[in-house]
Amino acid sequence: MTTANEILRKLPAVERVLQHPDVVAALGGAQLPRELLAEVAREVLEAIRARVLAGEALDSDLADLEAVVGEVLALARKRALPGLMPVINATGVVLHTNLGRSPLPKVTLEAMARASGYCNLEFDLSAGVRGYRHDAVAPLICELTGAEAALVVNNNAAAVLLTLAALAAGREVVVSRGELVEIGGSFRIPDVMGQSGAILREVGSTNKTRTADYASAVGPDTAALMKVHTSNYRVMGFTEGVGLEELVVVGRDYGVPVLEDLGSGYLIPLAGLERLEEGGEPNVRASVASGADLVTFSGDKLLGGPQAGIIVGKREAVQKCASHPLMRALRPDKVTFAALEAVLLLYRDPRRALEEIPTLRMLSQPLETLDARAEKLAGAIRAALESDVGRGAAAGVSVEVVDEVSQAGGGTLPLIEFPSRVVELRAASGGMNRVAERLRHFTPPVIARVREDGLVLDPRTVADDEFAAVAEGLVFAFDGMTV
Repeated sequence: MTTANEILRKLPAVERVLQHPDVVAALGGAQLPRELLAEVAREVLEAIRARVLAGEALDSDLADLEAVVGEVLALARKRALPGLMPVINATGVVLHTNLGRSPLPKVTLEAMARASGYCNLEFDLSAGVRGYRHDAVAPLICELTGAEAALVVNNNAAAVLLTLAALAAGREVVVSRGELVEIGGSFRIPDVMGQSGAILREVGSTNKTRTADYASAVGPDTAALMKVHTSNYRVMGFTEGVGLEELVVVGRDYGVPVLEDLGSGYLIPLAGLERLEEGGEPNVRASVASGADLVTFSGDKLLGGPQAGIIVGKREAVQKCASHPLMRALRPDKVTFAALEAVLLLYRDPRRALEEIPTLRMLSQPLETLDARAEKLAGAIRAALESDVGRGAAAGVSVEVVDEVSQAGGGTLPLIEFPSRVVELRAASGGMNRVAERLRHFTPPVIARVREDGLVLDPRTVADDEFAAVAEGLVFAFDGMTV
């Protein structure tokens, strides 16, 4: 029997591993830095030593040079891959938070490239003096929303934090109990408010809040009345709430500013997306027209742009936010401004916005289009599985187009379902969870859903030029499996 000491003596030195022909070839061909290979070699050898000393592995092959080199190269190549990589979203969830929410329009790539070098981010080309970075997008935002002024920060949570810090630090902000929402990552409105220095004053009950509740709460310490759009849930049944227009009247009567956190960021009404407003989703332009002093919303949800928080409203209130010390910490970079401007420019032509902003295009796809696309995807999958490459790998697997519903996702439109047609794969023996797992390890990874032992692929969130990759991914996923 091989002893631990014998295995340890057989272990090659790091330098011997680095001089192996396969490693030398990787240095030249795969562009793996020598420093990375040396670090990985040390880790692999140390891990083998630890296993041997712990008695977990007493196999002499473990210390074989070829085995060590293979493990080092595999781990080094894995570490050399970028942490972020493109995936195919076949879930039907349009604003998938785990997959980066809004896919950006192609025009943003050109805009981001233009801004990636030196650009006039804070330079007035006409006057030859220092400029203001918000000048590139603020007028455009005001044009689209009807606001007097606008400001952009890192995300909507930052927008809410800044508005509260600038307008209400040390004073009370009145909010309905039914609107104390929790956003992603367990961040809650009361927590954000606490960090801003504002003092929360809850009014009403979970299911009912009236105008009189706000009015009776106003006092000398009141800094603002705040309305929070419940974008990720709804309270149904025996309910009553106060609309923004009503709240603005209360604010005017008592001389108190009114703030609204819209969250999602549905910018302007668009033909083809009437269901959003029918489902209770307010648009930014309407909120501004209602007279709110400040309105905050996201750039990377229903607006369809990069991650950003946008503040619009009355000039004096926006200026208070712009001059607050937090603004320096929360301001976006030049690439974000470039991408946001490119998306906003599309909104000048609503028809073009629906066609070129992926989020809007996916949400507005008619059912007949989805049915035709699902049939096309199903055909590509059947052809791939029945080919010489795929034949036998998925024998007995059915590929059918069936009814389903898609979701907006991203904490938006909780009550709106979008009828869809999807491709569903089934096998008598099941095993679709394993297929979904293997799809995630394909290149590019394909993210699908498993529903009642069926693998569901929703073409709403899959581009036409990704159909072939989905089909190839399924051949890869079924290869070597028994279903």
